[in-house]
Amino acid sequence: MYLKDFEIRWNDIDANRHLANKAYIEYAAHTRMSFLTEKGFDRRLLGKLNIGPVVFYEHIYYFKEVFYGRPVRVSLELSGMSEDGMFFEFRHNFYDYKGRNFAQCEMMGAWMDLGTRKLIPLPDEMRQFLDKVEHPADFKVLTKEDTRRFNKKPVDLA
Repeated sequence: MYLKDFEIRWNDIDANRHLANKAYIEYAAHTRMSFLTEKGFDRRLLGKLNIGPVVFYEHIYYFKEVFYGRPVRVSLELSGMSEDGMFFEFRHNFYDYKGRNFAQCEMMGAWMDLGTRKLIPLPDEMRQFLDKVEHPADFKVLTKEDTRRFNKKPVDLA
């Protein structure tokens, strides 16, 4: 499991004086990009391959409030990936300074060719690395159907 530490900043707090919703999303995204960057998948490599990650959804489950003044720790686990690496799912847990789990985030996404703006399989060099990353016991091989499990469809204004 990968862990990233954060100091709660003043602008991470909302009107209720606890960690704001936006901060959870920002901490999770920063944790994912730190993980990838530390493994060599930095902006330079993504630029060379002309690919980027796209988020399908992020679901956050809040268990307990957390307040300004103490550090927090965010974990990352690769909880699912399609065989070709196109689709991926990460799970983040948020821990307070005592190690108590105060929230969880499930995130699903895919890789996109930045020229064609189409979803693509993950290039072999990156997929092989992610195949070697430690997987949690509930790791799932994802299919396209998994990306549609919530059955949400756009509804345009008339």
